[in-house]
Amino acid sequence: MKRVYVNEEWCLGCHLCEYNCAFANSGMKNMAMALKDQAIFPRIHVEGDDKITFAVSCRHCSDPICVKSCIAGAISKQNGVVKINREKCVGCLTCVLVCPYGALAPGKDGAMQKCELCLENACGSPACVAGCPNNAIVYEERGNEK
Repeated sequence: MKRVYVNEEWCLGCHLCEYNCAFANSGMKNMAMALKDQAIFPRIHVEGDDKITFAVSCRHCSDPICVKSCIAGAISKQNGVVKINREKCVGCLTCVLVCPYGALAPGKDGAMQKCELCLENACGSPACVAGCPNNAIVYEERGNEK
């Protein structure tokens, strides 16, 4: 299965992946209208310090602990993609606590959100990959997936 991978050696820490993600999941056609003067809630997050930065997103684990721990049954795995039914989510943050990668965060409405590979929005492929100016984020299949 194709997944999003990050090469931290190439990450500039520019946060463009976050803006492209927030825009792709906004449902709007104009980026300026979607993001100007708005708090953004991307499904990918840039972390790091002065020496190294990297984007953090869902790894779509083969045996995701977030699915097992969700008390509302809002998280499921469908065709290899870990997804959140935001209408079922009660915002308890249990998934945030158990995710070893820090890939989940509350959205604007308090329901959890995470990378779902942009499969449900107009992009059809991850917007963070397309928006990375240094190609530090890639969407590919690798043989060492577990």
